[in-house]
Amino acid sequence: MAVDSSTGLPAPAVPRQRPWLVLAVLCLGFFVILLDTTIVNIAVPELTVSLGATLDQVLWIVNAYTITYAALLITGGRLGDMYGAKRLFMIGLVLFTTASAVCGLAQTPAQLIAARALQGVGGALLTPQTLAIITVTFPANRRGAAYGIWGAVAGLATVAGPAVGGWLVTSLNWRWVFYVNLPIGLAALGLAAAFLPDLRFNRRHRLDWRGTALVSLALFLISFGLIEGPSHRWGAVWGPVTIPTVLGAGVVVLLLFVWQQRAHRDREPLVPTGIYANRDFAVMSGVVAAISFGMLGLFLPLVIFLQSVLSLSALQAGLVLAPMSLASIASAPVAGRLADRYGGKDALIFGLVFWAGGIALVLWSTRIDDDRGQLIAGLVIAGLGLGMTFAPLQSIAMRDIMPNVASAAAGLMNTARQLGALLGSSVTGALLQAQLAARLGPAADQNVDALPESFRPWVLDGFHKAAATAKGLEVGAGQSGAHIPADVPASVRPAIEQIALKAFHESYIPAMRLTLILPVIVLALAVIGALFVRHTGRPRTGEERTPTG
Repeated sequence: MAVDSSTGLPAPAVPRQRPWLVLAVLCLGFFVILLDTTIVNIAVPELTVSLGATLDQVLWIVNAYTITYAALLITGGRLGDMYGAKRLFMIGLVLFTTASAVCGLAQTPAQLIAARALQGVGGALLTPQTLAIITVTFPANRRGAAYGIWGAVAGLATVAGPAVGGWLVTSLNWRWVFYVNLPIGLAALGLAAAFLPDLRFNRRHRLDWRGTALVSLALFLISFGLIEGPSHRWGAVWGPVTIPTVLGAGVVVLLLFVWQQRAHRDREPLVPTGIYANRDFAVMSGVVAAISFGMLGLFLPLVIFLQSVLSLSALQAGLVLAPMSLASIASAPVAGRLADRYGGKDALIFGLVFWAGGIALVLWSTRIDDDRGQLIAGLVIAGLGLGMTFAPLQSIAMRDIMPNVASAAAGLMNTARQLGALLGSSVTGALLQAQLAARLGPAADQNVDALPESFRPWVLDGFHKAAATAKGLEVGAGQSGAHIPADVPASVRPAIEQIALKAFHESYIPAMRLTLILPVIVLALAVIGALFVRHTGRPRTGEERTPTG
């Protein structure tokens, strides 16, 4: 009988002669899940016209996937421990691929929203199994390289999503943004059936239904509040129900879930008992949330800067951002090999420092007269640092996790990652909006003297109203942040547009710089947290599984 020497548990049968083929299959399934998180946004304008969707419906088309995905990751991980990671990977892939076909065939916004939610269910079932299978398939001294490739796939999906989506929408139509998942999903499904190991342990699990219901509801409420907060200005949603009420209810239910897990710790709770007593796993959960916070905290202000201040098109803005993703793809496998050879702690800290330093350089480079060289240099440094965090982080987090709860642990890690991303987008978005609103009116006051006196009160009133509501701000490519009515005389329009553009630039750049300080601070805290990681040395070498009599 074979046992895992690091845990003493029976080792599952793993096709050790072809672990890299197993990794390739996992990455293919993981790629199609991540691709769908970025590819859909580029199709929003066309599907809005095609389906006659309102703005609120468009938001739900984008967010139904994210909310469902975040809410069910923990449950998906535990189901993998119960019924086998391979089985759950394939079930998730079937659901996701089927839902993609339904998305492409949708005739109404409601049908598309429902299909997007089903995609989220499939993604939540599949994602935790990838890390779990990697953890059990590869010995400790080779996992870093495997995690590095897994992380590089995440960077590749980030680059490919907007580019592939833009090409499909332009060449065919928005439905092909979903149809493209079908051949990839079917190929991954066939390869998974043939090559993924069927990981089973002698111990049987049971599902904690109460815990599942509580944590799913809590994560749904928190995700909903964070995603919908900015569009509702953190106020009313339906009647007396407000965003703070939704978030507060989510926190209360989450605390109730924590109490329930502790009260039932002798009955196999949803969150494996003692998993957060593992210091490295607990610290890495916070670090992965901080990394995602930094990513979304950077992208939102930067994309607006590139399009509204530098007047780049969406494609040009994407090309400016591409070096960052390419740098992360290049550095992730290298960091994985370094983690295998020297241990993950130092590589992770260096990656976090580079990640935060790159964002700080981007912050410094946000000037209207910049030649973009310094900006791109900052993005490359940030991308190199981001790629360096993938493998060490996963290696440290999963190192001492028992294989029979690996899927649950992976689900918890991915939930932390998703919540960090939601916090990054919502908190930095709210800060950016508040700073811009506070600066826009005074900037207009300083620049309005260049207009004929009869137009000054009207222009000032427009800017102050836009700043007060934050809903009058337009931040597309080359726009100034305020709408100019069509009945404005042609002789005055160029002057008003110039004043509006100057006022917006003078408001946005300092607002963006102040906003970008927040992700740098969060990442600095992550560096401090990483100092408390226990394991610093080289991973164990030799075979993880040794035969016994």
